[in-house]
Amino acid sequence: MLKAINISKSFNGKTVLKDVSFEISKGDIFCLLGQNGAGKTTTINIFLGFITKDDGQAFVNNKEVGKDNTNKLTAYIPETVQLYENMTGIENLNFFSSLAGFKYSTLELEGFLTETGLQSDAQHKRLLSYSKGMRQKVGIAVALAKNAEIIFMDEPTSGLDPKATAEFTKTCKKLANMNKVIFMATHDIFNAVELATTIGIMKEGVLVQQLKANEIDAGKLKQLYLETI
Repeated sequence: MLKAINISKSFNGKTVLKDVSFEISKGDIFCLLGQNGAGKTTTINIFLGFITKDDGQAFVNNKEVGKDNTNKLTAYIPETVQLYENMTGIENLNFFSSLAGFKYSTLELEGFLTETGLQSDAQHKRLLSYSKGMRQKVGIAVALAKNAEIIFMDEPTSGLDPKATAEFTKTCKKLANMNKVIFMATHDIFNAVELATTIGIMKEGVLVQQLKANEIDAGKLKQLYLETI
């Protein structure tokens, strides 16, 4: 579903990514760890088509980014979800799904929000009253409504309290069970072990480690991460 072959990228002569390669299958959750500036967000931006790579190839469900139309296959949830605060959760979902060419009834829109765990009494309230976790749920509902096969997330657990993090983890596992692919850039080692099927560690633009999450615990991953960076 997601494949990188020797992707490289430089900005103003500084190498940001160097020969990055990986493959991610349906139902996988790939958590990419690394310090700020390691290249995590640049990797996401290349797959989303926001920036162009210098070398290598990026594929989304066997379609090459930059050559084929891959936008309909992907969704992006940034660290701060950009939604309209004066609109309700339902109104935001309706607006953004319609931009993607989808038209749903109110009942269907409510169903998408309920699927993400957003309580029914909040769905018709303005986003001014929403927490970060609630905004994320609307963002995930948008991904479901546009039928995205791959969901990219950038630091999704940053600023979430333990309860919201647990709810987020539950939602991501549900998405994986729906055969969605989740690619997540994160600093959260403990959540990565809890959530991921595969964990990558990036340093100075190089993907230096790839390992199965079920083969390592949080303590060993923390030690490996500190040794790597």
